[in-house]
Amino acid sequence: MIGRFDPALTGGACWVRTADGDRVPLPTSRWLGGDRATAADIRVDSALVSCCDGPTVDLGCGPGRLVAALCRRGVMALGVDISPTAIAVTRHRGAPAVPRDVFGPLPGDGRWHYALLADGNIGIGGDPHRLLRRVARLLRPDGVAVVEFAAPGTGIRIQEIRLETHARTGDWFPWAEAAIDHAGALAAETGFELLGTAGISGRHLAWLRGPAET
Repeated sequence: MIGRFDPALTGGACWVRTADGDRVPLPTSRWLGGDRATAADIRVDSALVSCCDGPTVDLGCGPGRLVAALCRRGVMALGVDISPTAIAVTRHRGAPAVPRDVFGPLPGDGRWHYALLADGNIGIGGDPHRLLRRVARLLRPDGVAVVEFAAPGTGIRIQEIRLETHARTGDWFPWAEAAIDHAGALAAETGFELLGTAGISGRHLAWLRGPAET
C-alpha cells in the first residue's frame, strides 16, 4: 500500500491541494528534522515532547523525528503511521514504528501515558471529535494528549485534500483543521480536560488530560 503522504516523507517539494482550489506547500524539511530543522522547529519539537516522561505513542509519526527524540532520552515510544515509507524511515532512525491505522487495533491500547498529534495530525480522518475519542481510549486513565492545532480564528474545517508533487497527483481524502481557540470545546466534547495551551514560533500546542476512566 502506498501511503497518502509518502511523497512528502523524503524531503522533496510537495503541496496540498484543497477542494476549493488552494495549493499550500508542505513543510517537508521540518517533518524530517535533523540537520534540516531550524531553531524554531527545535523549540516546537522540544515543547511537544518535554512533558513525555512515560510510554508515548506518536500518531501519524511520519518520518519519526519525535519518536527518535524520545528514544534518545530513554523514553519508551512508538510511532504509528499507515505509510510504509514513514515506517521505514522511522525504523532507519533506530526508533520503533508499526504500520497501522490509528482507528484500528494498536499495541498498548488503554495503557499509553502520552499521545502525540503533531504537525496538523488532528486532521487525521477528517473528524477531530472521532480522533480525540480514539486517543482517549488509547491513553491510560489521566493520560495526556499533546496536540498541535491551527492558528486562532481559523475555525474547524473539514474538507477533501490531495497531495501534489512535480511528478504526481494523489487521490482525494478527508482531512480536518482545528484552530487552537477551539481546543477547549473539543476537549470538553470528547472527554478531555484542557490543561493549557502555548504559542511557540508561530505554532500552537495544547495539552489535554484524558478522563480518569475511559
